[in-house]
Amino acid sequence: MSTQQYILPRGESGPSLENVRLLYVTCAQYSPEWASAPHIHTCAELFFVTGGSGSLQMQQEVLPAVSGDMVFVNAGVPHTERSQAEDPMEYVVLGVEGMEDHSDPGGYGVIHGFAGQRQVAACLDLLLQEASAGQAVDAALCQSLLRVLLRLLLRQQQSVLLPVSGVPKASRECATVRRYIDHHFKENITLDQLAAAAHLNKFYLSHSFQREFGVSPIRYLMMRRIQESRFLLSETDHSLSHIAQVLGFSSPSYFSQCFRRVEGVSPKEYRLLRRNEK
Repeated sequence: MSTQQYILPRGESGPSLENVRLLYVTCAQYSPEWASAPHIHTCAELFFVTGGSGSLQMQQEVLPAVSGDMVFVNAGVPHTERSQAEDPMEYVVLGVEGMEDHSDPGGYGVIHGFAGQRQVAACLDLLLQEASAGQAVDAALCQSLLRVLLRLLLRQQQSVLLPVSGVPKASRECATVRRYIDHHFKENITLDQLAAAAHLNKFYLSHSFQREFGVSPIRYLMMRRIQESRFLLSETDHSLSHIAQVLGFSSPSYFSQCFRRVEGVSPKEYRLLRRNEK
């Protein structure tokens, strides 16, 4: 008989989610009478696009939305949803109190391909099953499932979700660097440039960013480029060399090497897998 034991670290790692609360769960599917008008909420919302395609308008920006996308919208941010009539959009919305997204000054963040994370999809399914149980719903279990779901999303390192109270100075500085990367990831960015943008020593920045997000700034830059490449591979016919060039990779071979390191498959294999799913 073979036995494996795993010793867990003591204490809670990452930001505390103790005060984060799930207020509601909504399932929606497009229909001709869908009223699409800009609106705001007093809590944040997480949109999980589970089918079809459409767009979400955040203030003045329109974001394409396809199955597998997740959008986090801060409280007070005007937004609305629109669907492609020929491919009706389906989505699940979680109303969440006590969280903000710091990845964009507009008050929202996007993760492409959440459905590719099996743990996230499984947790969302469990939450939907429990929330739809009527009088038998276990509210405490729903809150626990929300925290698990947020932990899994935080692990993807594609959105700066933080509790709204008590954001420390180091977190704000790291969030500034992350915003800079998110807006300039197609450029030739160096650690010196990132340190200058945050007015920090580059060694302190590397240490703080690693402690805050679990990856170095340069690795996050590479992951951000890979995130964008997943969308381009799935939704466009651009060649691999073109995608590598527009995303700032030094060569197509280096792009393929980085992509395989993150995704476990080559860009060509990923494109074929996603198209077979449609």
